[in-house]
Amino acid sequence: MAYVATRGGERAIAQAERLYREGLGTIDQGRVAAVAAALPWLVDRVMGEASLYEPELAALALSQTGGDLYETVLLLRAWRTTQPRLTVAEPVTQEALFTHRRISAAFKDIPGGQILGPTLDYAHRLLATGVLDGVPLVPELVERAAKPAPASQPSLAAWQKAEGLVADPPRENVAPQNIPDLTREPLLFPAKRAHTLQSLARADTGGVLALGYSAMRGYGNAHPTVNELRLAEAELRVCHPRGTVFSAGRVRVSQAEVAAKDTSSQIRLGFSATLGWNEVKVISAATLDLNAPGAAKGSPTEEEFFLYHTEPVEASGFCIHFKLPHYVTFQSSLDAMRDARARTAVAAPEPGPQAELADAKIEEPTL
Repeated sequence: MAYVATRGGERAIAQAERLYREGLGTIDQGRVAAVAAALPWLVDRVMGEASLYEPELAALALSQTGGDLYETVLLLRAWRTTQPRLTVAEPVTQEALFTHRRISAAFKDIPGGQILGPTLDYAHRLLATGVLDGVPLVPELVERAAKPAPASQPSLAAWQKAEGLVADPPRENVAPQNIPDLTREPLLFPAKRAHTLQSLARADTGGVLALGYSAMRGYGNAHPTVNELRLAEAELRVCHPRGTVFSAGRVRVSQAEVAAKDTSSQIRLGFSATLGWNEVKVISAATLDLNAPGAAKGSPTEEEFFLYHTEPVEASGFCIHFKLPHYVTFQSSLDAMRDARARTAVAAPEPGPQAELADAKIEEPTL
């Protein structure tokens, strides 16, 4: 009987997957290319949460899962574990980033100037229903600036430190190959700084937004102001085994610094960065980083709380596993309930004459 049940389960599972695949239809290179071209911001989001920069593979994973983001991230992380680690790139500094967008809400103007770059922040939120009637939505032609912004921009935090506005914390010089790696070491608390930033870089965008928003609404100890936000491309410089340093290409990155006044006469900064362009994630994550020092135990801004509860694969896996069979433990709980009811019924005394008399309704005499 056990063998028959197992075989029946296998057939049901195979049929369930077949139904899912039939709903998606044929997946080919054309669909993958269309997803990559039509949804670049979504591709960036899943690359960040998967900690794997490969737009084509991200578009393939989105196509293969029908856009289920948690399944997409799981596919990419699983594939990532099968790949060899060839080398470690050199550190990337802010000044070396090829900057597309750089803004600050803390200052009207900043060294290097404000660069709006690609954004819908100032656009009207109007649904282009004309597309459904055959009218394509095309970019409007706008006269280009006579002088484009420089590709690289200075660090605003470095300028603030030179002005004495921000304390420059002591740094430990660690070789790139010796930086703690969250994918190879467990996350322990108090967390290493490298593990904190890596966890936030890989964190679920929605989860980080929810907890960061709670801090912004007053459940944290510091209200953030965006000190500097960047969308940029980082050049990957690696060392060849023969000793030559060369560029292996560029990856899109986001980074945010948020500021709040400290108890002293200086500004305290929170920081976050991730692969791909994802502004809401890095602003929210930097807000959590800003609020973590001194956060109350169990609060949404406590480091142990938000690092654990924004891990997308572990969180979604724990939630989804509740769909799997739990009838053994549930039936044991029902058995315990039935036993408790039976014991209560046996222990309850039978109602006697006095109890019946006490429960009887006494009618008032009529005059």
